[in-house]
Order: sequence, then structure tokens, then C-alpha cells
Amino acid sequence: MSLVALFLAVAAPAALGDPALEARADALEMEIRCVQCQNEPIAQSTADIAVDMRGLVRERIAAGDSDDQIRAFFRQRYGDFVLFRPPWDARTWALWASPLLLLAAGLAATGALRRRRRSEDLAPEESER
Repeated sequence: MSLVALFLAVAAPAALGDPALEARADALEMEIRCVQCQNEPIAQSTADIAVDMRGLVRERIAAGDSDDQIRAFFRQRYGDFVLFRPPWDARTWALWASPLLLLAAGLAATGALRRRRRSEDLAPEESER
């Protein structure tokens, strides 16, 4: 049992003294993606790099960096992929616009299919006249 406690003490990042800072760290750790696991926030990942990234978040908070500065640090280091909500800019517009573009394409395809079926349904009636 003492080995488990020792392992958890080594693996856990240093606790910040202030509960507000601890809440900031927890929130940021949920926004930053583990670069090894790719679909998990660093708060939930058990990968070694996620442990290191959690430590970096806490170090930067303790150093007085703002949340935006910490996000920018990770974005600069690992790219836009590391953030679950990448910023809107010229490089990420397609990522943000893709749901709307796919919805528009689906609606256009549905409308075209309905028009085609209506014209096919009307064609036999016109030939009988």
C-alpha cells in the first residue's frame, strides 16, 4: 500500500496553494489535449508526456501567466492540435466552418434529390395527357 502512495505522490503534479489557482489549473488541463493520447485532455491522460504537461501548466500558473499566455505557450510548442478549442484565424477557418459547410452540402443534396423525385413523379402524368 505504501508503494501505491509513493507512486501517486511522484506522479501527481505539485499542488498550488490557492484553491482559485487550483481551479484554473484544472480548467486548463481539461482544455489541453494530450499529444500522445490525442483524444484525451491532459487532466485525464496517464501518459508520461501528459504528466509533464500538467506540471508545465502548474509552473506557468505559479509564475503568474494568464490562461491565454499558457494556451499560447502550448499552441506555439505543439501546434493548434493541442487545444480542444483552437482559435479562429486564417489557418483554422476550415476547421471551424466545416460543420456549417457539411450541413449546407447535406441540405443542398436533400433538396436536389427531392426535386428529382418530384420531376420523376410528374413525368408519367404528363405523358398520359
